[in-house]
Amino acid sequence: MFEGTLKKMRTEKEDPINYFLDMEEGFLHMNQCLGKTIQIQHTGSQCLNCNQSFPVFRQGFCKSCFFDSPATGDWIMRPELSKAHLGEVDRDLDYEKKMQLQPHIVYLALSSHLKVGVTRKNQLPTRWIDQGAHEAMVLLELPNRYLAGVGEVALKAHFSDKTNWRKMLQHKAEPIEWEVERNKAITLLPSDLKPYLATEVTIESLTFPVLQYPEKVNSLNLTKIPLFEGKLIGLKGQYLLFEDQTVFNVRSNEGQRVKLTIS
Repeated sequence: MFEGTLKKMRTEKEDPINYFLDMEEGFLHMNQCLGKTIQIQHTGSQCLNCNQSFPVFRQGFCKSCFFDSPATGDWIMRPELSKAHLGEVDRDLDYEKKMQLQPHIVYLALSSHLKVGVTRKNQLPTRWIDQGAHEAMVLLELPNRYLAGVGEVALKAHFSDKTNWRKMLQHKAEPIEWEVERNKAITLLPSDLKPYLATEVTIESLTFPVLQYPEKVNSLNLTKIPLFEGKLIGLKGQYLLFEDQTVFNVRSNEGQRVKLTIS
């Protein structure tokens, strides 16, 4: 039996991708659990910031920490709101400078469909893996988060910035012509961002450890079903895929306490 507070799975880019779940006993290599039966028992919650046994509000944080922590500022989801390059504080300027004033990437990724996104350069390819993208490409490399946000805003009027998680898990994305899509994106960029275009154009391919993709998907809600058991048949994005079409999003359940039994 393994017990712990859920945090997003760590990954390694291999063929296929390696997944690791951080539990109190150590890291559980989830690839080795494929084909095995996993029982998930919900036992409570624990804020990932203050470590108190408070109900999770969002992103693994209790309500108080979510509104106080610099790690959950609005600029996380909306990079164009970043202000550290101006020396302006949101919640904690030192933290915001550390996170915002470093190289950022604007990318195109194919998961459920082609989408645009932003991430810190040192988060690649983790960001693509977490989104379940099986192909991706760097479009821009910029010196800070604000400029990356400006680029994303310009593109998301024409490219989606959301993933359809159901289609992503069913592996139903239509193939695209990358050169055509890249050229289209370039024409949509503000002229002052074009000097930041990636000089090396490479399509990154990612392979997920999935024995069988589901035809339908039913999301597991631990508050409604505190005890679940099923045969693990795949890992994609931050999801566990089970034989009975149940899927479990580890990341959206961060902060939930669980016991896992594997047989």
